[in-house]
Parts: sequence; structure tokens; C-alpha cells
Amino acid sequence: MSAALKYTLARIGLFVAVLAALWFVDMNVFLKLMLALAFSAALSFFLLRGWRDELAGEMATATERRRAEKERLRTALAGEDQDPPTPTQTPDSQR
Repeated sequence: MSAALKYTLARIGLFVAVLAALWFVDMNVFLKLMLALAFSAALSFFLLRGWRDELAGEMATATERRRAEKERLRTALAGEDQDPPTPTQTPDSQR
């Protein structure tokens, strides 16, 4: 399972768990949602640190891979541009 999916599901699960804990408290539903969002964000900062670091590492690796591929393509294109054009023969020039 990818780190992004694991972390996202954990964040959603944490939000649902906090919302379930607040569900039986007598207050406005909008306030419950806002408190669940705030508490789950604070808890995820501490509880999901390892998965967040794993996600950041995967993102950094993917970024570096894309940067290297982009540089390789730029080099290949620059190499083609620096070669002198080769004369091509057309059917009319062969006569």
C-alpha cells in the first residue's frame, strides 16, 4: 500500500474516531465537526508522524526521479540541436 493512501486513510479514520467520540456530546453538529477536525489534526501531528515522514520520503524520491528524467530529456534534445543538419536527398535531386 502506498504511503499516500495509508496516511490519507489514517487521517480520515482519526477524524471519524474523534467525531464518534464527540457525537454524544450535546452541542451543534457544525461545532462537533469543527472540533473533530481540529482535534484530529492535532492528534495526527503526533500519532501519524512516521507515516507522514514516509510519505514525504516517497514524494522526494518521485520529485528527484522526475527532475533526473527531465534533465536527461533536456540533454538529449540539446544534443540533437547541436549536431549539424544532415543533407537529405529528395527524389528530385537523385535525377
